[in-house]
Order: sequence, then structure tokens, then C-alpha cells
Amino acid sequence: MTKHILILGGGTGGTIMANRLRRRYPADEVEITVVDRDDAHVYQPGLLFVPFGLQEPEEIVRPRQRQIHSGIRFVEDSVDAVDIEKNEVSLEGGETLAYDVLIVATGARLIPEETEGLLGPGWGEKVFDFYTVEGATALRDALREFEGGRLVIDVVDMPIKCPVAPLELAFLADWYFHSRGIRDQVEITYVTPLDGAFTKPVASKMLGELLEKKRIEVVTEFNAGEVDGAGGRLVSYDQREVPFDLLVVVPLHGGQAYVERSPGLGDSLGFIPTDPHTLQTSAAPNIFALGDATSLPTSKAGSVTHFEAELLIDNVAHFLDGEPLEGRFDGHANCFVETGFDKALLIDFNYETEPLPGNFPLPVVGPMSLLKETKMNHLGKLMFQWFYWHALLPGRSMPGISAEMTMRGKHAPAQEREET
Repeated sequence: MTKHILILGGGTGGTIMANRLRRRYPADEVEITVVDRDDAHVYQPGLLFVPFGLQEPEEIVRPRQRQIHSGIRFVEDSVDAVDIEKNEVSLEGGETLAYDVLIVATGARLIPEETEGLLGPGWGEKVFDFYTVEGATALRDALREFEGGRLVIDVVDMPIKCPVAPLELAFLADWYFHSRGIRDQVEITYVTPLDGAFTKPVASKMLGELLEKKRIEVVTEFNAGEVDGAGGRLVSYDQREVPFDLLVVVPLHGGQAYVERSPGLGDSLGFIPTDPHTLQTSAAPNIFALGDATSLPTSKAGSVTHFEAELLIDNVAHFLDGEPLEGRFDGHANCFVETGFDKALLIDFNYETEPLPGNFPLPVVGPMSLLKETKMNHLGKLMFQWFYWHALLPGRSMPGISAEMTMRGKHAPAQEREET
């Protein structure tokens, strides 16, 4: 009997899974359907470069249907709800899709309306986001006109997509204003709800030192409760204020709205409770999740989604065959951190291991360096866009890069080496 695998979301995770499954199973054995609300696949790392004129908006958007293999049905519609008991998904257009296996890959959504005043006076004039094509493009236009004052970059709350992206924006802003010859006329302030620059202490220390070196002020443990666009004030819940002339906000993130309409599927934030190692959800044995849609304690980053997919393809096969699932996913993430002036950092970590110095992906020759600013890392970040469209999305593995984190080439601290 033909099985039906239904994939919600045609972004990174959904596309990789659909293409890998299609290559693994013939169409008469497994039917695959991908559902997404639109036909615009955005290369999200490219959004970082748009505000600084380093990438054109049209260069980072392609049709979703062109990214999936033949033999996969694509449905352009929004999800209304998932009925876990009936194994059905209802769409807003009226169609109902039955499934044997459901894969949730609908990512996270921005909910700026949850922050008082964020969408009020000043929005689109001196208050912007850069996590959308529209927001990044509008910010580009504003930066071109900015001649001096205080630029504030604020993360409203965690978790967010690509946790290093706001830091990268700060670093690139430093470079951008230097290139325009007005850096001395611009104050840059990075505002975060965390107690440091990043979630991992080792990386947080290094990134914090880099911010200080670049004369970027850091305001920590700041939980933004209100944006006063007219008055140019960012106000925390404990009534601290950060003044601004130009504000870039990373809005509150949550799961997709349909999750709230699907009893038993998600948590209070709309994310999907998922086993951290097998990627099977707690909602039902035949529902799996990956990428930003999950509640996993790892970065909501494209690399994580890619590594998750390499495991999940096997676990879906195990499930269909009635076999035990493999608990191999270790939370592996690696992220390029653009630091400006044609340099970047690279961090590689998982659930248990913090970012460490060393070489990547090969132990001796790299060619990338970990926890170190290099031009090679910058080139690696630029080259990744080609690999994304032509290797990752089609379902191919990255040569020399394992889904499971390896300690090869990494230099553990002396104390850690003694303990092991």
C-alpha cells in the first residue's frame, strides 16, 4: 500500500526532507506532498547583507516549486489546523490532506505586534526589522540616508532565528559607517535580554571582547517592553531606557498560528515539543519536526536544520518499516559570524560542547578557523549561498562535514582534556 508523507513548510527543512525522501522512495511506494503558504523561498542568511547593499533582495528569493524534485506535489495554501486523531491536515482553502507520516517544518514567525508600540509611530521610518525581505530593504534605504546619531540593535526576547545575526548586523554596521567615513558620528548600541553577547559562555566572551574593540556598546539583561518611535526611546519592563535615532529590532518569535488551533501539537509559544535526539514529536509517533518549528534547546539556524534532516531521513524510514528510531542527533550547529572588513568567525558546537578553537572541517589544514576572525571564514560564508541552492536543498550531503559534531581539529581547554 502506498504511504503518504505530508510535509508542512517548504523552507530549508521541508525542501531538504522532501528531496531526500523522493530520492529514497519511488513514487508508487511513497507519495510526498509539501504545503506552504506562498511560493517564495528566501535564502535567509542573505537578509543580513541587504541593508548594506551587499546583496540585492531579488538575489535571495526563488520559487519554492523550482527547488523540489519532480514527483513531489506542492500545494500553495496556508495550514488551518492539524487533527492528530484523524491524521489529517485542513488547509485554509478548504482541502483536507490525510497522512501516514507528518513532518512539521513550518519554522518560526515574527510577532512584532506583541511588543507595545513597535508597529506604531516610527515603524518603517526610524524603526525597522531585517528578518524579512521588506524590512531589510527598507533598512537599506534608511541606512543610506543616515548621517549620524545613535543606532540601536535590539533583540526583544529569545529564542530567535539565527541567534548570531543581530551581532553580525552590529559588526557590519561598524564596517559600513567606516566605509562611508562617518563612523565617528555614529554610536552603535547592542541591546540583548541575555547576560552577555551570546548564549554560549566561551563564544559570548570572545564576541563581547570584539564588540568592545569595535566600540559597540552592549546593554545586557534588557527585556524590551515598549518602543516609543516618536520619542526615540526603547523602554524595558523595569523602566530602563535606551535612546535611539535609528532602531533595528529583532521581534519576538513564536510558532505558526495554526499550531495553536491544533490541540496537542505544540506548546504555549506555538513550538513543537520534539525529542532532542530522534526528532519524533510528543504529539504522536507518526509526527516528526525539524528546524525552527521545534522547541529543541539548540540554535534555530540553517545548519541545525541540515544536520537534523540527515538523521530524520533515516528515522522516517525506520518508522515506516516498524523499526526502532535512532537517537543520533546531538544538537550540532555551526555558524559563520560576519565581523566586517571581509572577515568572519566560525563557531561549531552541540548540546554538550561549547564552541572551541581549532580548524574546520579538516583537523590540520582547515581551511576554516574556529573562534578566529579570518578572510577564509568570510569567503566560506559567501560560498555557502551556492552550496545552499545547489547542494543542500537538492538533498546532497556537504563533503567532509558530518551531521554529528566531531572533536577532530578542536582544541579543548586543558582542564577538559584532563577530565577526559
